[in-house]
Amino acid sequence: MHLTCPECKNDVDLARYPGLADNQAVECQMCGITLLVTDTSTDEVQAEILDEGK
Repeated sequence: MHLTCPECKNDVDLARYPGLADNQAVECQMCGITLLVTDTSTDEVQAEILDEGK
């Protein structure tokens, strides 16, 4: 699975989230923004900004 941060455009390390599922919060390690996963049905994970972060 692959997720690109919509804020900083870097790859989010999803290896930190085994068993990733829809409606799960993940954090971008580059910019600190919190994302809410909206779709894990394809290799390209979809997410929306949940919290602007640090």
